[in-house]
Amino acid sequence: MISGLSVVLLGFVLGMRHATDADHVVAVSTIVSRQPAIGRASAIGALWGVGHTATILLFGGAILLFRLTIPPRLGLALEFAVALMLVLLGIRNLTGRGFTRLESAMRPLFVGFVHGLAGTAFVAMLVLAAIPAPALGMIYLALFGLGTIVGMMLITFAIAMPTVLAARRFVRLQTYVRVAAGVASIVLGLVLAHQVGVVDGLFAASPTWTPK
Repeated sequence: MISGLSVVLLGFVLGMRHATDADHVVAVSTIVSRQPAIGRASAIGALWGVGHTATILLFGGAILLFRLTIPPRLGLALEFAVALMLVLLGIRNLTGRGFTRLESAMRPLFVGFVHGLAGTAFVAMLVLAAIPAPALGMIYLALFGLGTIVGMMLITFAIAMPTVLAARRFVRLQTYVRVAAGVASIVLGLVLAHQVGVVDGLFAASPTWTPK
C-alpha cells in the first residue's frame, strides 16, 4: 500500500503530465488561437480541465468502485470520437466562423469531457493496479484531475502569451496561428482515425485495444 502523500504527489504530477498529450494540446490550441486575451485563454484551459476531470471522476470512479471492464470496441469507439472531434475543430477553425459567448465557454468543457471519456479506462486501470483501496483511488482520481486542470492552464497560457503579445504588433499573426492550429488539428485527427479505425481494427471483426 502506497502512502497517502505518495498518492497526492503521483496523482497531481501525472495529471499535469497528462495535459501535455498531443491530442489535448492541439484540441485546446484550436480554441485558444481565437482568443485575444491571455486571461481568457487560461480560462479555456481550466474549462477543458474541468470537463476532463468530470469524466474521469464519474466514469473512472465507476470503473474503480464496481470493477467494470470496457469492451475493446467501445474503447476504440471513444478514441475514434476524439479523432473526429479534432477534425471538426480544425475545420471550424479554418472556416473562421465566430462563436457566441456561451458557445465559447461550453466548447472547451465539451472537448475536455470527450477527451476524458477516451482516457478514463487507462487512468482507472493504473489506479486499480497500484491502489487497491477504493477510497484512496478516488482521492487519486481527484488529484489527477486537479493536476490536469493546472497543467492545461499553464499550457494555454504558454500558447497564448507570445501570440497575443506579437499580435499587437503584427495584426495578421493571429490569423496565421489560427490556420496553423486548424491544419494541425485536422492532420492529427486523421492520423488518429486511421490508427484506431484501421490499425487497431475498430471496424474489423476482432479489434485490438490497449487503453492509453
